[in-house]
Amino acid sequence: QVRLVESGGGLVQPGGSLRLSCAASKTISSSYYMAWYRQAPGKERELVAGITGGRTTNYGDTVKGRFTISRDNAEKTVYLQMNSLKSEDTAVYYCYARYRGDNYWGQGTQVTVSS
Repeated sequence: QVRLVESGGGLVQPGGSLRLSCAASKTISSSYYMAWYRQAPGKERELVAGITGGRTTNYGDTVKGRFTISRDNAEKTVYLQMNSLKSEDTAVYYCYARYRGDNYWGQGTQVTVSS
């Protein structure tokens, strides 16, 4: 099992930036697929960005060109750099890991974009 702990959320003005971090309790080898999801009030959880062990990335359509996912296996951390934030990016952001068919979730961190 792996535990995931998110940090870096908060309140930011539209157009601003935030960087989220996801710290894993153990080394995340290249066998782990890592991702960020988000869930806004009244909406379903949606994929924000994902990254394979080989550093192949995929992004949700609404964040392409604004968000960047990265991983540091040695540091056991996955990052989500969020730029040009919009009010519609307001949500709870969850870190996700998949390893050999098992799914793991963090508890989430709130991101609020508001003036």
